[in-house]
Amino acid sequence: MFSSVLIANRGEISRRIIRTASRLGLRTIVVYSEADATAPFVREADEAICIGPAAARESYLVQSKILDAARASHAAAIHPGYGFLSENAEFAEAVQAAGLIWIGAPPAAIRAMGAKDAAKQLMQQAGVPVTPGYMGDNQTPSHLHEAADAIGYPVLIKAVAGGGGKGMRRVNATEEFAEALASCQREASASFSNDRVLIEKYIFAPRHIEVQVFGDTHGNAVHLFERDCSLQRRHQKVIEEAPAPGMDQATREALCAVAVKAAKAVNYVGAGTIEFIADASEGLRPDRIWFMEMNTRLQVEHPVTEAITGQDLVEWQLRVAAGEKLPKTQEELRITGWAMEARLYAENPATGFLPSIGRLEHLRFPSGLRIDTGVDEGGEVSPYYDPMIAKLIVHAPTRETAAGLLAAACGSVQVWPVKTNAGFLHRTAGDADFIAGNIDTGFIERHADRLIPGTEPSTAIEQAAARLVLPMDRNDPWTALTGFRIAAPDDPRIAVEISDSTKLVSLDPITQAAASVTIGGSKILFLNGEAWPYGLERAEHATGGASADGAILSPMPGRIISVNVRAGTQVVKGQKLLVLEAMKMEQQLLSPFDGVVKTLNAKLDAQIAEGVLLVLIEKEH
Repeated sequence: MFSSVLIANRGEISRRIIRTASRLGLRTIVVYSEADATAPFVREADEAICIGPAAARESYLVQSKILDAARASHAAAIHPGYGFLSENAEFAEAVQAAGLIWIGAPPAAIRAMGAKDAAKQLMQQAGVPVTPGYMGDNQTPSHLHEAADAIGYPVLIKAVAGGGGKGMRRVNATEEFAEALASCQREASASFSNDRVLIEKYIFAPRHIEVQVFGDTHGNAVHLFERDCSLQRRHQKVIEEAPAPGMDQATREALCAVAVKAAKAVNYVGAGTIEFIADASEGLRPDRIWFMEMNTRLQVEHPVTEAITGQDLVEWQLRVAAGEKLPKTQEELRITGWAMEARLYAENPATGFLPSIGRLEHLRFPSGLRIDTGVDEGGEVSPYYDPMIAKLIVHAPTRETAAGLLAAACGSVQVWPVKTNAGFLHRTAGDADFIAGNIDTGFIERHADRLIPGTEPSTAIEQAAARLVLPMDRNDPWTALTGFRIAAPDDPRIAVEISDSTKLVSLDPITQAAASVTIGGSKILFLNGEAWPYGLERAEHATGGASADGAILSPMPGRIISVNVRAGTQVVKGQKLLVLEAMKMEQQLLSPFDGVVKTLNAKLDAQIAEGVLLVLIEKEH
């Protein structure tokens, strides 16, 4: 085994590699951008070298800077992780030319599998079944149109250099083809500088199933069984699991044997994934599963394979790169139990999954399961990189138990003020159809109405918030929150403020227990993966911090992001005066009555403290 390894990546995969490399006694070196200077992976490595500004094109994607860092640190090997330069054949060759060990696929294999059309042609020659379609060199619109007509609609147009759903269009009829092709080619050219496409038969009820393969320099190749990655949103994986639901032993053996054949066809070395598309309309069958592409690197979802096999795939990578034989033979590998992984992202499902960036003021993960994360409390979710906060991985004897554990884990996540998809993951993992295994790549889109939390608090959130504001002694009439009325029944409703909106809540006998945390002077309710600020209804709520004399004070520390009036402006009651951003949430400050702006102390982009006079409104006489 070599003595040291430089990790040419960042975040959770860098920490993941450090963990195994350190256990094996290797010295670990990381490179980092200026944006990652305080990140956990930088602290945990034996040596860390800054390679440039935050933008990946100026740091993590600059080959010369990484090679300079390797030379300066006397690294023996380079591990590229996944993403960035992990599937760049030129970088792999440059690493080897510098006399360093490349912990990845051979450059020739990376090139062979880099373009979808060429890879499929190679697989056809090797006897690996591929999706029916056209993968030829003739890229004229008329020829592609004729090919689509011959295949039969619907078809899928795909960029040959594509990924992440870019450069992909479904076409349902011949009259739609020309416009869809032009759109696909424009997007492919902009994203990959390559407008070549292939055409595939569109598969109804598609399942995305992949097989983990491994090869060594001694001619050995094995599989570590399959994973199901069908739970996707816009072609991005959301929940992955191993093994695949509904996979019988005969189909598994046939599929995995094909995957090993594909790996051997390119003399593969190291960790790789053979991805297949399955027509699951009549269940999983060997003759309805086709090769789609190969990822010549370690996958984000590799932990579920590690869980069911008991193997450390990063250790396998390191040992194979050092020239050792594969740690296990095919006969020694077994499936034990069921594993699932959910990707926790900094994004807001209620607003179309828009990314959410900022400081993680509060971050809590559930205990009792594997958490792979690149951040910690107080860290930043940067706009420069993928917004994944963590991967939550569970392992259980059965699929149903694993799904229950994953739903509970996602529901226990606490993140503030950054928005996350934890509530969405909680609902998805706990959905009856998901638990029953009734899944395909369109599952989330079909059931979005019940999986994606809304912009308004649910009944469960309202009930939990109302319980939390109740006084300890609910029989004390002086602190009771229900309405006492002379000669009339009490009003049983409780007025509770949730995210700047007042709700009148009648308590149910049974309410879900929620966690409450005070952060920056605000109370935050955490329930089922969702986070909501809450409290008793405030009399000043409508005016956002205004007093009866017209003095508008800042209700909390923050930044002024909008000033909508000037001194002397005539205003009416409820008119927006300015907007304050605090903890990445916006709060509008409104006029308490009709009047004129007598004093304005608010400036755009100014940082202000709590209780500062911002606007003084004078009533008109």
